[in-house]
Formats: sequence, C-alpha cells, structure tokens
Amino acid sequence: MKEQYKVGIIGATGMVGQRFATLLENHPWFHVTALAASSRSAGKTYTEAVGKRWAMATAIPDSMKDMVLFDAEKDVDKITSLVDFVFCAVDMKKDEIRKLEETYAKAECPVMSNNSAHRFTPDVPMIIPEINPEHAEIIPAQRKRLGTKRGFVAVKSNCSLQSYVPALNALKDLGITKALACTYQAISGAGKTFETFPDILDNVIPYIGGEEEKSEQEPLKIWGHIEGDQIVTATSPSITAQCLRVPVSDGHMAAVFASFEKKASLDEIIQRWESYTGEPQKLNLPSAPKQFLHYFTEADRPQTKLDRNLENGMAVSVGRLRPDTQYDIKFVSLSHNTLRGAAGGAVLMAELLAAKGYLD
Repeated sequence: MKEQYKVGIIGATGMVGQRFATLLENHPWFHVTALAASSRSAGKTYTEAVGKRWAMATAIPDSMKDMVLFDAEKDVDKITSLVDFVFCAVDMKKDEIRKLEETYAKAECPVMSNNSAHRFTPDVPMIIPEINPEHAEIIPAQRKRLGTKRGFVAVKSNCSLQSYVPALNALKDLGITKALACTYQAISGAGKTFETFPDILDNVIPYIGGEEEKSEQEPLKIWGHIEGDQIVTATSPSITAQCLRVPVSDGHMAAVFASFEKKASLDEIIQRWESYTGEPQKLNLPSAPKQFLHYFTEADRPQTKLDRNLENGMAVSVGRLRPDTQYDIKFVSLSHNTLRGAAGGAVLMAELLAAKGYLD
C-alpha cells in the first residue's frame, strides 16, 4: 500500500458526507482533494453549499471549508483525475446511484459506498471489516465484469445491522437457528436533526421505509461465501426485524433474541464477546477500535447517551444478556449509526482494502 491516498467525497453536503469530512480531516492515510455534490451545490465553496445545514458537533474542517464543489455526475473526469478513490454518500434514486458508482469505477476510481444501491449486486462486496474481510476477494471478478484494472465498488452494510450482527457473529459457530431484532434508530439515520425533524419530539415512529427488509436480508449476504464470480448469500439463520425511529440524535440500539443449535453458558457468551477480534485489530488499522465488542454488566447499560461514542464511536456495546422463554437468549446492543454504522465503517473498510493492496 501507499503511504498517502488522495480521496474524494461524493455527496459531501449530506449528513453522512459531513461525517466523512470530519473523520478524514486528520486521517493519517487519506487526504481529501475533491468534494462533490449535486448540480445545485456545484461551483460553491463547501461552506456556502452546506450553509446552516452543517450538523456536526465540530466545525467544517479548515482544509475543506473553501474547497469548491464539483458536480458529482458531470465532473467525473475532473474528480477522478484528482483522487485515488472516492467515498460515496449521495441522495439519489437507486438506479441512478448504481449508474453513478459504476461510472466512477469504470473511470478506474475505486468507490467506497455508503449507499444501499449495490448491496445485492452479486460481485460487489458488502464488508464489515471485523466479520467478512475475505469478501474483498470478489473484487477481481467485479473488475473483469466492469473491464477495469483498478476500479471497483465496495459497500458497507445498513447502519442498523452494526448494532446487532457483530454480537451475533461472535456466536455464529454455535449454529444460530433464528434471531429477532427490534431496532430503535436515531434521527441522524434519516439525515435529520431535532431542528429539522420536529415531528419526532415526544414521539416514536414505528416505520422506516425498507429498513426491516435490509435488516433481515443483508446479514445473509455478509455471512455468505464466494462461489465463482459472485457472493452466494447464506440460507440461515432466519431473521425477523422491526425498526422504529426514536427521538435520539445519534445511536442505533437493538433488542435481540436468538436461538442456537449448540448451547453455551451466559459466561461463555460474554467471554466470546469480550475476546472477539478481527482483521482490523490484527492489522492495527487507524480507525479500528482496540476492542470491538464491549459487554456492560450494569443492568441499565448500554445507554445511547453514555455509550454511543465508545472508542471514537467505532466499538459496539452489549448488555443485559439473559435467558429467554421463547428463544435461548436475549440481549441489548448499541452502535453509533453515523460512525461505525455509516461513514466510520466505510473509512475502516477503505483502510482494510488499502492494507490489502486493493487501492494501489
């Protein structure tokens, strides 16, 4: 891998694009050299384009605030001439996103996507770096399909999955037969703040379009395997989900129930969570948490406000493990949805692919 990579943020003005900007401001490997958004923002400085919509706790990075935005669709050639790869977090229709991301890939520019459009493209890896780093091995097959030497698309999974799939993955060899997850999701997952989403105050909305299908289906691709030129999704476990929007700024929480073929004591399950490690920890990647899964013994933890920023928002918090009357166990888990679940997860995925040589 190279010591430094020039990167672009496509969709820089949205909530996740803003998070990418803050995460990349002082990144040791990645240096932002291009920002892009819709035609409405093109030609404006980042500060002008974002205006009052800046939603991060910290200010717009000094290195980016005066950068002039490109048109994400019309300026592909200009953007790709300035970068080694791009992060993509655009707000467009799915077919338009698929076309745009493949346009960048065919211009020999790898795409680290936060979008859902390519998650079920058979040769596009959907990577949670601590869980399925081996899915990167499908990239040569995708490059063959696209006719590229460097260009490809890699995606991160839905943000809510990060709150419970990692905890289940640590128990996967016990033979998970079925799982139920009820997720309580922050408003930043909808690109909102309390100022722009007054309907959420003193309220819970029991519907998030498309979210339950993603929660039930995406883990099966993550747990799938490469066969020839595609990733074949797993056929089990059976997963059912309900997803609710709650009045929380950041942090997705999940109430999880699971059953297994093999039985394990609660102490053994906790030990598995606390000792879980993956490729990012072995490689000491810059954004990797030192400990991926943290178990809290307190009866009232994890709490969103207290624990979402654990290890810079890149760790997953777990608690309240106990037996269940209908399933074998139940527990509660939590992840930061715009850090581990969105931009941070994509940055970590890019670090993994850089370390493995896919971005050279």
